[in-house]
Amino acid sequence: MSSMVNKLRGEATLEINGTSYLLRPTFEALVLAEEELGPLFALVERAGEGRLKLSEMASLFWFCLAERESVSREAVGQAVAAQGLAQCAKPLRTLLGQILQGNG
Repeated sequence: MSSMVNKLRGEATLEINGTSYLLRPTFEALVLAEEELGPLFALVERAGEGRLKLSEMASLFWFCLAERESVSREAVGQAVAAQGLAQCAKPLRTLLGQILQGNG
């Protein structure tokens, strides 16, 4: 539930149940996401080709939540479905950009 977004670190926010949550793509979060979703480079490629699954997007968001212990995966998935792909594209682009570019 943080509003302090550090765009230089690839952070973004996602609204879940009316509250803005910080998405922070830390090394640990990305490793956990990769263990479940497969290689992150392939995930980025699928996204670029328009083949990223809704479940993959929701999973990436959940793993990158700074306060993951306070939000269920189901709530993240419901938030993505409620907001739609267009609304979720902005935080997704931010996270994918961080995956590709790093902290530079």
